[in-house]
Amino acid sequence: MSHIRNLHALLCAACARKPDRIALEDEVRRVTYSDLQKEVDQLARKFQGMQLQPRARIAIWLDKSVDCVAAILACAGGGWICVPVNPRLKPDQVAHILEDCGAQALVTTLHRGDQLLEQTACVRASILVLVFGAKPAAAGPSPLRWLSELPQDTRRPLASPCDNDPAMILYTSGSSGRPKGVVVSHRNLIVGCHSVNEYLGTRESDVILALLPISFDAGLSQLTTGLLAGARVVLHTPLLPQKIPALVSRHGITSITAVPPLWSQLASASWHPEDAASVRLFANTGGHLSEPLLRSLRGIFRNATPFLMYGLTEAFRSTYLDPREVERRPSSIGKAIPNAEILVLREDGSRCAPDEPGELVHRGPLVSLGYWNDPDRTQERFRLLPRDLASGLVPEIAVWSGDIVRLDQEGFLYYVGRRDEQIKTAGYRISPTEIESVVAEVACVAEVVAFGIPAGDAGDTIVAVVVPRGESFDSEEVHRHCTRRLPPYMVPQIQLRDCLPLSPNGKFDRAALRASVLEART
Repeated sequence: MSHIRNLHALLCAACARKPDRIALEDEVRRVTYSDLQKEVDQLARKFQGMQLQPRARIAIWLDKSVDCVAAILACAGGGWICVPVNPRLKPDQVAHILEDCGAQALVTTLHRGDQLLEQTACVRASILVLVFGAKPAAAGPSPLRWLSELPQDTRRPLASPCDNDPAMILYTSGSSGRPKGVVVSHRNLIVGCHSVNEYLGTRESDVILALLPISFDAGLSQLTTGLLAGARVVLHTPLLPQKIPALVSRHGITSITAVPPLWSQLASASWHPEDAASVRLFANTGGHLSEPLLRSLRGIFRNATPFLMYGLTEAFRSTYLDPREVERRPSSIGKAIPNAEILVLREDGSRCAPDEPGELVHRGPLVSLGYWNDPDRTQERFRLLPRDLASGLVPEIAVWSGDIVRLDQEGFLYYVGRRDEQIKTAGYRISPTEIESVVAEVACVAEVVAFGIPAGDAGDTIVAVVVPRGESFDSEEVHRHCTRRLPPYMVPQIQLRDCLPLSPNGKFDRAALRASVLEART
């Protein structure tokens, strides 16, 4: 695999091994590795015919589909930088991303293209909007351009980017403000899928159910790990989670990765034992999986090995918990993935003592290239390691995650919380995760998100917003349990909601929930 230096070469290698094997399947069609490579190369030559500059940013605003994947890989095939845009975003959010990254082209659908042109003048003026599908017979004059009508430039060879060239800009929401663009290199992607496949044991015979958005690093990882292994990837958007059991059974799915809110929905679906019989592994990312939910999933996927993972977009993947340790330490995020080192450091850059909370710092080849068009934030998060922690030959950049963790005596990591989400009350600093873990132990609690809201000189008032499980919710039972398990200053106020807001990547949107509670109190 040493010859694989970019994302397009990953596809070529898989095609050379098994050209007739099914590579991708969506709700409409399935394609072999050979068919996929042909589609990707034809699309790359159409991009080349538009005279796009080297490293031009091409945004992809499509539903998860074979077309979407082909467009992403075509960008890699010609050395352009792909900007996958979450299909759940609204036109004004998409316009911000297009403007921020300086996109020269946008690949989308007719409906989305019309929406964007109607609502955003900046897009009309500066960006080529390319539409998949055939041009309607009744279509009048339009700034939209149909990909089916564009000629292919076959005169020049396609560019072949090296491994450290930028491959993508992944936009990720922070705790406040507009999304920021993380620049990911081809090396990050290739090393990342090698590392993940090493501990997941992904194989050619696997059928991977891709439920997460491809614009989300974990969703993209499902695609790249599948390509590396030559596996089959089933692309699906889980609009109706209750239909997932039949889909898993029909396709013989062997591997599923999701985030906690989606796992909660899947666990509440009706699973027959035969539905999940083919699943050999399930993996969690994007947040802590409560112990009751983990037990429920293990009861559904009886033949499957659970993998609890932690990652940040700035370094793709960072840690995983060895499945043999899940029974003993289900709240741990494990140890560093292969070919990465995870450090727990104090503010002065020195190592923390065992069980002393500190910031998680990731070093190694998965550290991304920084934030697009944001040197100040890049300088804040991507910093030189102290000399005694670096490789020692040249100055080395690592990424400071902003996540507070602790490392126990045996080398296992435990997530404490975000530095910017810590609750300050009665002179203490408290992690929301610690509150959530205790509340989630109560059987009548389905989902919970905790946070602090300002309460004057006393510090923050702790609020835990709960979605009940079933109709027999007992707030007094939750309060009594918290009183038994937590000191008085950590016992939260309980609020009920029918559902919790989610970010476009499917995670709980803590900032939006906190803002709604503050607004209601005001």
